[in-house]
Amino acid sequence: MTKLKAVVASVAVAGALAAVSTPTMARETINIVGSSTVYPFATVVAERFGRNTDFSTPKLESTGSGGGLKLFCDGVGTDTPDITNASRRMKPSEFERCNSNGVKDIVEVKIGSDGIVLASSKKAENLDVSLKQIYLALAKEVPDPKGGDKLVANPYKNWNEIDSSLPNKPIRVMGPPPTSGTRDAFNELAMEGGCEEIDMIKAMEKDAMEQACQSIREDGAFVEAGENDNLIVQKLNSDPGAYGIFGYSFLEENAGTLQAATINGKEPTMENISSDAYPVARSLWFYVKKAHVGVVPGIAEYVGEFTSEGTWGDNGYLADVGLIPLERSARMEAAKNAKAMKTMTGDELK
Repeated sequence: MTKLKAVVASVAVAGALAAVSTPTMARETINIVGSSTVYPFATVVAERFGRNTDFSTPKLESTGSGGGLKLFCDGVGTDTPDITNASRRMKPSEFERCNSNGVKDIVEVKIGSDGIVLASSKKAENLDVSLKQIYLALAKEVPDPKGGDKLVANPYKNWNEIDSSLPNKPIRVMGPPPTSGTRDAFNELAMEGGCEEIDMIKAMEKDAMEQACQSIREDGAFVEAGENDNLIVQKLNSDPGAYGIFGYSFLEENAGTLQAATINGKEPTMENISSDAYPVARSLWFYVKKAHVGVVPGIAEYVGEFTSEGTWGDNGYLADVGLIPLERSARMEAAKNAKAMKTMTGDELK
């Protein structure tokens, strides 16, 4: 995992130099933006691609999934990204925005699985929590503990106020901002998953229910830590009282100092994530702007490198740095579609 950090750093430097030296309208370097979760995997591929081919090492920027898709969908032309990484699937509204801005031929590639963990320093008391308890800890409004059928501003200050089995310590959780695909997935899988166990919320109208489920508290118990997951890791190591939300690969990279909570009785292991037994598992993706293939050198070849068995397969080099591979038949189909640059219709997102 130390090697992974070194690769990320070297590609970041290479990307910065490429950005300075390459003219905007005559670009020789692939420009990749998007998810901070996919960033380490894409960085390893980019480093190998630059080292083993005659193409330049792609330039990568960690903008978050939402931020990357916004940049990707701004239009066609070498002043816009060629590829965007995402830790959740493109939304129908994003596909429509792409199309309205002339980005009509988009290639979608599902690359593997990941789990979202609630982690802490190994010096801290580890959590064994349910999705419902996570919702009660982090939601902006929760059912009134005194009873009734209304939501109130979250009154819980300590974990044990939610359930006596939880630690008698302040609720303090660091996590990604709204532009992050990890935040989107956490809201959908953990927050919604927990609040849907509460009958009064399940009885709400759809929009009201979504608002109740996905609104994170803003009173200091939850702290937005930006798109840099490594920053959360550093803060957890220096503050045993805090917990952090990020992808499984970052937990693996820091297994010597960090531990992950058990959620709904399931630990975030590769087996539990790949089988969807772990309740906060999600898929990872990247999107290619087909109009740029053949204009910016190396895009098709980079996609070919990423989707080769030696890269994303069960024994590929990305598995060594924490990617949980797709099942073999799904990989084969995805690789075939990627090689053919099969474009989306939009129906996939419905």
